[in-house]
Amino acid sequence: MDKKLVVSGKRKTAIARATIIEGSGKVVINKKPYHLLPMIKRLRIEEPLRIANEKLGKLNFDITVNANGGGQVGQIEAARLAIAKAIVTFTKNTELKKMYLSYDRNLLVADTRRKEAYKPGDSKARSKRQKSYR
Repeated sequence: MDKKLVVSGKRKTAIARATIIEGSGKVVINKKPYHLLPMIKRLRIEEPLRIANEKLGKLNFDITVNANGGGQVGQIEAARLAIAKAIVTFTKNTELKKMYLSYDRNLLVADTRRKEAYKPGDSKARSKRQKSYR
C-alpha cells in the first residue's frame, strides 16, 4: 500500500487539507491542476514545490489540496502552508525544513493574525465615532 499523509494549513478563516501520496509530481488544488491558476497564485503555490525540487531532485509524490473558507488569497496561502508541511513530513528531510524556514517562515508556521473584533457603538474595530460640539 502507498504511503498516504493528510496535513492541514490555515490562513485567517481559510482551511486547506493537503493529501500527499507517492506518485509522479502532480499538484491539484480544489480539483484543478495548479498550473491553471492565475499567475500570482500559481507562483505562490510553486514556491514550496521549487524549493523541494531544488533539494530533493524530481518530486516523486502527488499532492491533492482541498481548500475552503475565507477568500481566494487566504485559500492559496493556506494551501501553500499545507503543501510545504506535507512535503516536509512525507520526506522527513530536516535540511528541506531548514531551507523552507530560511526562505519564508510562513511556509511551515501558520500566520495566527485574525481580524480584530468590532467595538460596541462603533462602525469598525478601531475607528471611533466623531464628536461634534455644535
